[in-house]
Amino acid sequence: MMDGMGWMWGLGGLTMLVFWVVALVLLLAGIKFLFSGSDSMLGGPTTKQGGRETESRALAILEERYAQGEIGREEFVQKRQDILKR
Repeated sequence: MMDGMGWMWGLGGLTMLVFWVVALVLLLAGIKFLFSGSDSMLGGPTTKQGGRETESRALAILEERYAQGEIGREEFVQKRQDILKR
């Protein structure tokens, strides 16, 4: 009578293994999502080309280069207009 039930114990072990693999994958996916820096799903700043975050970073770099004298006023004004047109 117990011989017919032996395969169920193996199935229980397999079920437990699958459960822990799925739990580990979900945990790793959650950690990746939290530390990826992407807030676009939450309505925050985006890192896509042309996004507000990219635009403000580009302007900050341009202003720093102008302040350090690496570029002149005309080049600064032209590049600022190019960045803001996006």
